[in-house]
Amino acid sequence: MRRIVVVGASAAGLAAAETLRREGYDGTLTLVGDEPLPPYDRPPLSKQLLAAEWEPERLALRTSADLTALGLDLRLGVAATRLELPQRIVELADGSEVPYDGLVVATGVRPRRLPGEGAHVLRTLDDALTLRDRLTPGRRLVVVGAGFLGAEAAAVAWRLGAHVTLLEPAPVPLAHAVGTSVGEVLTRAHLDRGVDLRCGVTVTEVTEGGVRLADGEVVDADEVLVAVGSRPNTEWLEGSGLALGDGVVCDEYCEAAKNVYAAGDVARWYNPLFGTSMRIEHRTNAAEQGMAVARNLLRPEARKPFAPVPYFWSDQYEMKIQAYGFLRGHDEVAVVDGDLAERRFVAVYRTGDRVSGALAVGMPPKALRTWRQAIAAGAPWDETVRVEVSATEA
Repeated sequence: MRRIVVVGASAAGLAAAETLRREGYDGTLTLVGDEPLPPYDRPPLSKQLLAAEWEPERLALRTSADLTALGLDLRLGVAATRLELPQRIVELADGSEVPYDGLVVATGVRPRRLPGEGAHVLRTLDDALTLRDRLTPGRRLVVVGAGFLGAEAAAVAWRLGAHVTLLEPAPVPLAHAVGTSVGEVLTRAHLDRGVDLRCGVTVTEVTEGGVRLADGEVVDADEVLVAVGSRPNTEWLEGSGLALGDGVVCDEYCEAAKNVYAAGDVARWYNPLFGTSMRIEHRTNAAEQGMAVARNLLRPEARKPFAPVPYFWSDQYEMKIQAYGFLRGHDEVAVVDGDLAERRFVAVYRTGDRVSGALAVGMPPKALRTWRQAIAAGAPWDETVRVEVSATEA
């Protein structure tokens, strides 16, 4: 294998490229990115960068010297537009064609948008800097969507002195992911600070001076941030022969076709640890998956299933939120340590008869370590949680 192309100059793409070199690959290695910037970190966009605590240069994942040392054929500021699978060629927006023996798809996601013009989204460095410039004290910001991204941005905007309205279609924000009881705890953090949180409302369009709700009401705003989820960047792969379905569909090795792998936010792969297909939009998973696909591509005779315990974190106001596992679709939630009312607790999640996830708010990292091990081991719920609760009560 003398030519490997990585499409997506992202955390996942960079991890794949670095791992290929570290594992001894010395052939041509092309890294394609649609943004003109070298790989940078995205989680701080809605936190430290938006809050003006960090400047853009701090987001760089590697120095220019580090990237040079990788010996890359670096194609930045040009998007991939088509994949010719039988010919093993990636076509780029500038008209060039890049042949490959092995391919890693790491093209990530893009924000969903609403009808109307003028709203902000928060995915790129430019997005974050544009919104940051507008978040001056007294400005009225409407955030559409109270998921993790919307909640983080709302918390930062409040801290900067903006008047924040947070609009969410669900009765309880994040309940589908973390459960109603935990969702209510996170909700109260907004209400306690005077954020105008409205649940059970649907935004139909962005207007010149705010947003319009399904009942016709217009909520006035100086700025609007739309944070209503994302779409995998797979359009360039349509007609290629790859299976697409809310991402690039892969097997347990993250392989989508012969010598074609996917990693990061765009990859939907079968995780044998949980017995289901999943697509994870979290920074840690992107890096781990990028490393895993590089090894599988380079050494197909020694491939290993990618079966991680997903991890994510979020910072909102004074709350540090951390979670392990696959929380969506859970059947039960139990608080095993701390107190919900104090926003300092550990909650664990059951799917079927096993421990499938754990989430902590305001707790030290060690509070989750044993639960991560339980998730990785597929620990039975009845035995594990009963023992833990009994020990806590004692």
